Amino acid sequence: MQIIDKAFENKKPLICYFMAGYPSLEKSYETAKALIEAGADILEVGVPFSDPVADGPTIQVAHEKAVKDGITPFNVFQLTKRLKDEFPNIPLILMTYYNPVFVTGEEKFCSDAKENGADGFIVPDLPPEEAENFKKIANKNDLATIFLLAPTSHEKRINLVGRMSDGFIYYVSLTGITGERETLPWKELEEKVKQIKSITGKKVAVGFGVSKKEHTKKLSEFADGIIVGSAIVKLQGKSDIQGIKNLVKQLKEGIS
Repeated sequence: MQIIDKAFENKKPLICYFMAGYPSLEKSYETAKALIEAGADILEVGVPFSDPVADGPTIQVAHEKAVKDGITPFNVFQLTKRLKDEFPNIPLILMTYYNPVFVTGEEKFCSDAKENGADGFIVPDLPPEEAENFKKIANKNDLATIFLLAPTSHEKRINLVGRMSDGFIYYVSLTGITGERETLPWKELEEKVKQIKSITGKKVAVGFGVSKKEHTKKLSEFADGIIVGSAIVKLQGKSDIQGIKNLVKQLKEGIS
């Protein structure tokens, strides 16, 4: 888990999400490599699932294509192992819905993830109230568990997520699903991030809707890390490797 903490030392990491197996396993490897080479500090590796309720249209399409092509957690682990062997200092966080974990079994899923280079999990449909056992197993395997907070989160939930999250807390910038936005509710965002940090003492990374240099510039004034997903996955679907590199470089330029 220390590898995630290290990514936050003396900087505000750019955390980049991509979908494993989209538009193919090899193409997703090329996307990941491009993200790292362009300056991504942490990778969120999407695990394809048939019912991605928290995701917007762009990422839903990626899930559907990868599932249709038969991409399984085993394939995702092949990818993370390859990436970890090549880029050992880049944290790899699996973003998966709970069903693949449940079907595989928490013990096996965690041990397989660790053996294949993963450093932690984000499971958006696993409430922290029901995650004690999963967290215990993950932590036993030296895997971080990262939970989400939203604009609607109350103080009791903030305290709980602060206790359950390792490395950082994922703050969802607005209510709804993932997707690019022209602008974000900056004043409310800043106030909420400051509140979460003061209550939990944890690092807070902000995601949902982030897609341009102007966003990262503004967010870096108060957030500890910045998460980008849909803007990357859109280019990933086109196999636009140069576009991915250009986007990451632009996003990094905005981070102070």
